[in-house]
Amino acid sequence: MTITTDHARAGAAGSLWLRLAAIALPLPLIAPAFWNRYPLLQWDTGGYLARWYEGYLVPSRSTVFGIYLHYGESSGFWINLAVQSLATLWLLQLTLRVLSMMQTFRFVVISLLLILSTALPWLASMLLTDIFAGLSVLSLFLLVVGGPRTSALEKISLFVFTAFAAATHSATLGVLLGLCIAGWMARPLLGPRLPIAGLAQASLTILAGGLMLVSANHALSGKWTWTPGGTGVAFGRMMQDGIVARYLNDHCPREKLKLCPYRDQLPASADEFLWGKSMFNALGRFEGMNDEMGTIVVGSLADYPAWQAGAALQALGQQLLHVATGEGTNGWIPHTRGIIERYVPSQAAPMRAARQQNWGLDFDTINWLHVPVALASMLALVALLAHALANRRLDDLTLLAATITLALLGNAFICGVISGPHDRYGARMVWVATFTVLMALARRLGEDSKAR
Repeated sequence: MTITTDHARAGAAGSLWLRLAAIALPLPLIAPAFWNRYPLLQWDTGGYLARWYEGYLVPSRSTVFGIYLHYGESSGFWINLAVQSLATLWLLQLTLRVLSMMQTFRFVVISLLLILSTALPWLASMLLTDIFAGLSVLSLFLLVVGGPRTSALEKISLFVFTAFAAATHSATLGVLLGLCIAGWMARPLLGPRLPIAGLAQASLTILAGGLMLVSANHALSGKWTWTPGGTGVAFGRMMQDGIVARYLNDHCPREKLKLCPYRDQLPASADEFLWGKSMFNALGRFEGMNDEMGTIVVGSLADYPAWQAGAALQALGQQLLHVATGEGTNGWIPHTRGIIERYVPSQAAPMRAARQQNWGLDFDTINWLHVPVALASMLALVALLAHALANRRLDDLTLLAATITLALLGNAFICGVISGPHDRYGARMVWVATFTVLMALARRLGEDSKAR
């Protein structure tokens, strides 16, 4: 009797510690920000933050995300990190629950492994749209397959979250739209595995996100329009691949283009052209060059289809391998620093005192772990999907693996082909592959323990 009582007490104590660990998880998830003594910033953060104050639209800077940042100013943006941390853990546990895998111990272990081995805590600690890219894929998946396993309140929350995430970045919206299209195409083959009601709800989030973005653009700029910039970003990638120089050489003798006098002086990279000190500034930047860049993009697609296809495939492949953590998050972020000092002066002092602004961040050591884990996760994800299909095992975990695989390919295509390969684009999505692989391992270990 005493032994039984001791075991019961030990079990209760262990359960208590597990619950406490689960409750405490939001803190280690934003540990990088605590270590930094301020939310992490990125080169693009200032462009989003300034949208509330400047009253006009700039390329690739969502006003919806700008408003989200603005409402966190009074807390030093810590409220934003709290939202990001809690939303992340909510979606992780909800995914485990919908797939009938939710156990406190399993949730804590998987969460800690993601915190230790992926970019997830750095994304959750940063004032940038990237955290919502991977999370939105999970929320869209749960909307489709959740059905009776989620409450009405959870469905509403998933819908609102997915729509908001879609409105924060055009690439995220594009990935989610592609997943919805793929879902409708697969519906005749998979039948009830992809419920029509779930697909309809997921698809409506894209429309809601678009309306949210256009409404926010109107509220801040007075214009009912989409966020500008897609053409310029695509132009930059084509310039980087040498396609623009070839187009100018072929057309300048007979067409008057603003770039013709500079055709032999084009920068080597798109970032240098669009954001550095290049002729782009002298020619009026996006306002002065949008029409011409659009003409060159469309014209070069028609003139060099084989070259464009080859460059697109190469960019897609390169983007899949660009998965390192921390791109654009070093101490050199003068634009973001200037925006905070100009529009949120109360945050200037704590921002300047952070380790990041004093060059205290170094991702080289971190990426010795993060990059191999990310690449191995993608390989394991493909192996998991191939094994399930070979054995004709079409459960929800297989559907999740297929969804994440399509999301990674869609993200690589949209970001790599349009903008050019960047580590930031890969790191913000690949951690979801690690999460899926960890779930598969946990299920396998659980099945093995039951077999014994």
